[in-house]
Amino acid sequence: MASKQALSLAGTVGRELSTVAITLLGLLAVTFFIARVMPVDPVLAVVGDRAPADVYERARLELGLDKPLIVQFWIYLQKVFSGDFGKSVLTSNPVIEDIRRVFPATLELATLGTLIGITLGIPLGVLAATKQGRWPDHLARFIGLFGYSVPIFWLGLMGLLLFYAKLGWVSGPGRIGISYQDFIEPITGVMLLDCALQGDWDAFRNAASHLILPSSCLGLFSTAYISRMTRSFMIQELQQQYIITARVKGMSETRVIWRHGLRNAMVPLLTVIALSYATLLEGSVLTETVFAWPGLGRYITNSLLSADMNAVLGGTIVVGAVFVGINLLTDLLARILDPRAR
Repeated sequence: MASKQALSLAGTVGRELSTVAITLLGLLAVTFFIARVMPVDPVLAVVGDRAPADVYERARLELGLDKPLIVQFWIYLQKVFSGDFGKSVLTSNPVIEDIRRVFPATLELATLGTLIGITLGIPLGVLAATKQGRWPDHLARFIGLFGYSVPIFWLGLMGLLLFYAKLGWVSGPGRIGISYQDFIEPITGVMLLDCALQGDWDAFRNAASHLILPSSCLGLFSTAYISRMTRSFMIQELQQQYIITARVKGMSETRVIWRHGLRNAMVPLLTVIALSYATLLEGSVLTETVFAWPGLGRYITNSLLSADMNAVLGGTIVVGAVFVGINLLTDLLARILDPRAR
């Protein structure tokens, strides 16, 4: 019996990994060919628009742009699988090194935003589900509507105007104050963690002050999404037969809601949280731009504006791989937590 379960699990993992491989290959192909048909000349980004014709042609040959597209794609595929995303025109560094430098900033921002969404969104959604038609329900629905509707760049600008420029409660754009930048060694790339590891608590407070506002903007979006989905899942669970049975047996309402209802709702809710986290990782471009946050989204945006296609392709592939990886991990966790999903 155990061997059958192990074989079944191995088969499931194999199918999932095959799906991931095909998805990533498709992502690579789509991203590469879209970059090639864009009205941007990568040669000019390298040599400049005033370069002589012979220099232009030599650079074109060195980049392999004289070859058929399918051959160019095959060469690029081989380089990617060896960990070579090319060299960035904007920074003159290997793209993979730039991504290693900027991705922790996006990871830190998205992680805190998701934690805010979980901390506020789940209790709010549960409260709304148990108080349908009353003021907690109306409040949760208003927060959900507001979080979805308000443009995040406008919210960020208003937050900077009020809490930074007027009240001075938080620090402004950037990741840490200029006076601390040269004293914090990038051990992990996550600023709060690096400050804590080095015991520099003044720098830690300064970094946290810079992080509060942008993470709160992302946290509002995450709260809106998680609270709405929690409300929907909890309403379904509270109508199930086992909930009615638990109430008939005299179990306390708090235990019925939080231990039984929410526990069963957590399996689909896990997928929602993972999707919210992946969305913040890939969709924080506007937030990073408004707050001058040196993350992956801002890096891709600046690279696109500079026609740095190697950096754009590398950043897009990393974002897609992270999104696919989070979804795969969530599916596996759902199968472990819920036998019905196996």
